[in-house]
Amino acid sequence: MATHSRLYWAFSDSLTMIARSLRHITRNFELLFLTVVLPVFLLLLFVYVFGGVIDVGSAYVDYVVPGLILMCAGYGASMTTVTVAHDMVNGIVERFRSLPIVSSAMLTGHVVASLVRNMISVTLVVAVALLIGFGPTAGPLGWLAALGMIALYILAISWAAVALGLIAKTVEGANGFSFFILFIPYLSSAFVPAESLPSWLRPIAENQPITPTVEAVRGFLMGTPLGNSVWLSFAWCGGILLISVIGGTYLFKRRTSR
Repeated sequence: MATHSRLYWAFSDSLTMIARSLRHITRNFELLFLTVVLPVFLLLLFVYVFGGVIDVGSAYVDYVVPGLILMCAGYGASMTTVTVAHDMVNGIVERFRSLPIVSSAMLTGHVVASLVRNMISVTLVVAVALLIGFGPTAGPLGWLAALGMIALYILAISWAAVALGLIAKTVEGANGFSFFILFIPYLSSAFVPAESLPSWLRPIAENQPITPTVEAVRGFLMGTPLGNSVWLSFAWCGGILLISVIGGTYLFKRRTSR
């Protein structure tokens, strides 16, 4: 019975923190901008400005949408880094510690809010992409597989963002750490094929988590060859998730035990 009671309160506390983090989205213009406006703006920018000069062997909108989805997830996750760091330095954690709540609930709230925020962004990007010519060939199972892969990536990168927010000592420092999350899609096959990159840059593009995840999502939606991209994506995302959960939990306990 005691175990059931602990699980109930842990679940209840997590729901409270999730609701708190979601409310912050509607009250923070920067979060709203990054969630709603920026993803659509980037989609239009890449398709109509860069798409005319980039040759990928097919319609550029079909090629670039999977990469833009993951890049926008990175923008959303970067805000999680900042909000976690803000919570750690503004005194709210001390107030939470004085209440009878599960300590990990705050981290769960940030991660789930990031997942929800980014899935909203994904929906908006796909909806606008369909209006401007995106033509996926996937059936229902293909869409489910693509969404599952995207959700796993967002979950992994959200926990990584939480860990970076806990490492940062200031909000400004958290902004600096988030640069790594924002920059890595540009060194992948998100916007151009990896084989078109300079020889010194190609190994970086081929051996990082974005490229296999993009290729897996692209394969599910557009029917391009999957190769070993699905398993590589699972390995990368699973490894990032495991390290980030363990590291984030440790860092949170260390910083709140003082």
